[in-house]
Amino acid sequence: MLLFPVLTLDRSEYRSPVALIRILVDGYSLLHQWPELAAGHPRHSAQARHALVRILTLYQDITGVPVSVFFDARHRRGPAPAPEPENPIEVLYSPPGQTADALIERAAARLAAWGEILVVTEDRAERETVQALGAWTCSCREFIQQLQQTLQEQRTELNRRNRHERLRFQNRR
Repeated sequence: MLLFPVLTLDRSEYRSPVALIRILVDGYSLLHQWPELAAGHPRHSAQARHALVRILTLYQDITGVPVSVFFDARHRRGPAPAPEPENPIEVLYSPPGQTADALIERAAARLAAWGEILVVTEDRAERETVQALGAWTCSCREFIQQLQQTLQEQRTELNRRNRHERLRFQNRR
């Protein structure tokens, strides 16, 4: 029995859940739809990006589905931040003159041969493009709800297990 099931989507034509091999996230698109995350910080700030990476890392740890988050260069001033080796999720910045959408499309096209890919973005044209490449899509709002539900389920399960262990320890005395 899986303690925390991997994210699955119900593909209507198959009538069964499908396991994902990777989630590709349009970082700024998700940040704009989630004002509560890093509240008080601009959506293109390093603090907002760090908060997003932190919560996506938790989600990846719970679900076991690798996450890649893409950020546009057009919102960056100066050179791209150096990759942080301690980041367990993949954080990619588009080079100047390219968009995160172009990188997401390329990644979706390359990874589709290996299994199901989920692309998270609010950009309707981007969703249609990656669907044509064989990827699944999800709006940022839907993904935020799924992520928050998964984190809440984890907290509930951890609280249940902690109560059980406390009672077990108290009964030993």
